[in-house]
Amino acid sequence: MIKRRDFIKTAAAGGLLVSPAMQVMAASGRQPFRIGACDWSIHCRGELKAFDVAREIGLDGVQVSFGGGDEKNNLRLPDVRKTYLEKAADTRVAITSLAMGVLNQTPYASDPRTEKWVEECIDAMAAMKVDIVLLAFFGNGDIKDKPDLQDEVIKRLKRVAPKAEKAGVILGVESWLNAEEHIRIVDSVASSAVKVYYDVANMTTRGYNLEKDIRQLGHDRICQVHCKENDSLLGKGKVDFTTVRDSLADINYSGWLVIEGAMENKKPVVDCHRHNLDYLRSVFNPR
Repeated sequence: MIKRRDFIKTAAAGGLLVSPAMQVMAASGRQPFRIGACDWSIHCRGELKAFDVAREIGLDGVQVSFGGGDEKNNLRLPDVRKTYLEKAADTRVAITSLAMGVLNQTPYASDPRTEKWVEECIDAMAAMKVDIVLLAFFGNGDIKDKPDLQDEVIKRLKRVAPKAEKAGVILGVESWLNAEEHIRIVDSVASSAVKVYYDVANMTTRGYNLEKDIRQLGHDRICQVHCKENDSLLGKGKVDFTTVRDSLADINYSGWLVIEGAMENKKPVVDCHRHNLDYLRSVFNPR
């Protein structure tokens, strides 16, 4: 492992600009970030072919959808889980995490069915050795500026957190909430199994300060990161990924970077995501 001071001295002598991300990587001997994409972003929601498309793109992993039980590939079923794990092994494309986008249509804060669904997802995660699931709070499930619904979410997460802790998995809250509001939920639940799933495009859309928010949330509260743009490729939109990189380096984040959205109209999915992958590598994993 190269020492941080030696790395910086050598780089400076060669006239290289050493970013905070590179300094942290040099100091820790950390491996490059692994980069994946959501199955819905590569137009394969709940489909096994997501692994084939991800391999064609060159991605390291796929975030896999977990629904309400009526989907074609229901991960509650042992045979389906086995098929997914075999496909991941065959393609050498990992499962970055699961995602309950179904909660955007059927709100976790108010629909009684969703508590059971989250419990079933925890069982599936334990069986598949997947350690993170995204709990979505958009659309019908939006809890922004709704303190009563936020309080109900806290109550429900408190009830399920012991099961998640026992299984060794993390429930990641993704919402329109700012850092302070996310911290209120996570700290109120007070469980190592409940964290924030951070989406850089959502937070940019709301006008939040990414640098401030990422540092405020910190290493212990962010479980995974969506690298997203709306209606443009990564690097061509509103998100300042250099700031994201340096802020994540500051909190020593080393988890997955998961691409969501980031498409150009009428451009093929594979071409868009090859660009997105190359862009993230250039920013986060400079050679």
